[in-house]
Amino acid sequence: MPRFVTLTIQRQDRPETRRYWQTFCIPYVEQMNVISCLQAIAADPTTADGEATTPVAWDCNCLEEVCGACSMNINGRVRQACTALVDALLEENPNEIRLEPMSKFPIVRDLIVDRSRMFDALKRVRAWIPVDGYYHIGPGPRISPRQQEEAYPLTRCMTCGCCLEACPQINNASDFIGAAAISQVILFNDHPTGKLIAHERLDAIMEPGGITECGNAQNCVKVCPKDIPLTDSIAKAGRQTSIHAITRWLSR
Repeated sequence: MPRFVTLTIQRQDRPETRRYWQTFCIPYVEQMNVISCLQAIAADPTTADGEATTPVAWDCNCLEEVCGACSMNINGRVRQACTALVDALLEENPNEIRLEPMSKFPIVRDLIVDRSRMFDALKRVRAWIPVDGYYHIGPGPRISPRQQEEAYPLTRCMTCGCCLEACPQINNASDFIGAAAISQVILFNDHPTGKLIAHERLDAIMEPGGITECGNAQNCVKVCPKDIPLTDSIAKAGRQTSIHAITRWLSR
């Protein structure tokens, strides 16, 4: 095993400043991940050339691939830093580990990006079940085991942004909401209580930036760290919006 790990990191001090690269060399520790590498750099922020610098800024929280905060491009592929193991990364590239922030979101600093676009999309599609109070109203509708099995994978979404980062339809010229928000529409529309405002969610994804903006590249499902069947949700959303559009036209 190597005695040291080399990390080349793309940095940016502020949103309005230019990006630059710095290389760090840290001692190898068995079973370390990218987060532990960044922690080692934070403890001794010195470049491989011996130049003192500021600690690299990154975002993380749960450290167990649940929160989605540590998404970044690692060796050219978007993934979670907490589950990106150094041993596996060195098999991809034995010379260095290359870290870059996600490119589809505004930079805050270094590897930290602003994922507000995703959270705004969830608001836009009303990705929740509304309640009119918190008093006891009795048991809700029963859901069959089959419905539970179909819905569970969709609940695993952690709004990490990987699907948007990999999507060619997400760019400066598009306001496409992305696969994650569309998948949440299906999750709540298929819920017995969520169906009460299913028409509102369908109306939302039929607007500009909605389902018709999807180019069916299917990159989203390939990079999703939770193996969510995003393309199935998109296909289902396409069928639901088609039926909704015809029904809405006939009811005029």
